[in-house]
Amino acid sequence: MVENLSTKNFAVEPEANSLKRIADKLRSGELSLKSYIDQIQKRFELVEPHIKAFLEEPNRFERLHREAEQLETEFDKQRELPLLLEIPVGIKDLFHVEGFETKAGSNLPSDIFKSPEGQAVKALKSAGALVLGKTVTTEFAYFAPGPTRNPHNLNHTPGGSSSGSAAAVASGLTPLALGTQTIGSVIRPAAFCGVVGFKPSQNRIATDGVVPFSPTVDQIGFFTSDVESGEFAASVLCEKWITVGKVDKIKLGIPEGAYLEETSPETLTHFWAVVKRLEDTGLEIVRMEVMKNFEEIVHIHNKLIAAEAAIVHQNWFEKYSHLYNPKTVELILKGQSVKENELRDCKNNRAHFRSELIEIMNRNNITAFITPSTVGHAPFGLDSTGDPIMNLPWTFAGLPAINLPVGKFANGLPFGLQVVGNYWKDEELLKIASVIETKK
Repeated sequence: MVENLSTKNFAVEPEANSLKRIADKLRSGELSLKSYIDQIQKRFELVEPHIKAFLEEPNRFERLHREAEQLETEFDKQRELPLLLEIPVGIKDLFHVEGFETKAGSNLPSDIFKSPEGQAVKALKSAGALVLGKTVTTEFAYFAPGPTRNPHNLNHTPGGSSSGSAAAVASGLTPLALGTQTIGSVIRPAAFCGVVGFKPSQNRIATDGVVPFSPTVDQIGFFTSDVESGEFAASVLCEKWITVGKVDKIKLGIPEGAYLEETSPETLTHFWAVVKRLEDTGLEIVRMEVMKNFEEIVHIHNKLIAAEAAIVHQNWFEKYSHLYNPKTVELILKGQSVKENELRDCKNNRAHFRSELIEIMNRNNITAFITPSTVGHAPFGLDSTGDPIMNLPWTFAGLPAINLPVGKFANGLPFGLQVVGNYWKDEELLKIASVIETKK
């Protein structure tokens, strides 16, 4: 009898892929690097041909063993070992990494994207991490999908644009992977794949060394299996990270109105069930109408990113337009029609919207908003990476957001809760997320 792999679940339990626990074992010597790389290689051989989370690389594990030996020699005499010593990390194929070409999920020649490594990759390497490889992204982080499949069911999308990074963590290929978000490219795939996805406040992680989509809006995030591991990674990646204790008083807001109405009935049923469980544990939750001009917010955001994408791609598009996916072509052509004064107005509106949300949270003592991470479960097939509209306003405002896996839809696919914090209060958000994670 031939096994039906299309419905096989390749996802792993969070405890088995905890970045924090694995890092502690590697640094203490309880787990040897050679045996850990061998474990990953076996998992890779079993899972990766089906998930397709990574770009192909000949002799990947021979390279890793060589780099591991060099790393052990480099840090052998250090009294205090770096936090991510010997952790293999997945890097979304928008980031420039020394020794790897950057394709940005496209068919354009990679030499046009050449650029030095940015601060995010440098921070990982300085903390002792190894580059497991480049992960699959949709073309230029927009909607044209790559080959990656959802580890929970291969017939469904993993989401996008950070498709490979989310799927790699969910399937146990790596405990940490980098992503980017311009609409919903960290939170959505995290929700679809059932992992923690954290997008800090804008500029907490510098975006240099990344092929841009919309420079004003682009934000870097990452994927882990649990919140504790997310805090651990954030302490390495986020600028001026300060470890904080527990949050004294948590008050969660639910943004009712047009925004919440975007979700499917099944999603709302799951969401309200989670809300009740949280309320039953004693958390204070208030319902409030925000974003009464939600349609306008969506329109401004989409106009802004299209205009900036057209500027970013101007020279490349003139020469290689025939190599672009039609979805990306449509975006760029739309962006070319945006006038300079319209773009300026979009940026001003964005700043005003951020200030408005901050004022609402401060005035009402809201420590975080909670919402569904997606409008529904991961769509069937690979033609669509799903609708990012539940993530759009928070990305537009540059507020920190995290996805928490909190249950399953009727078809067995993961359901995610999006928790959104106040601007540059990322440390507080992760503490709140850790409380919700234990109460969900």
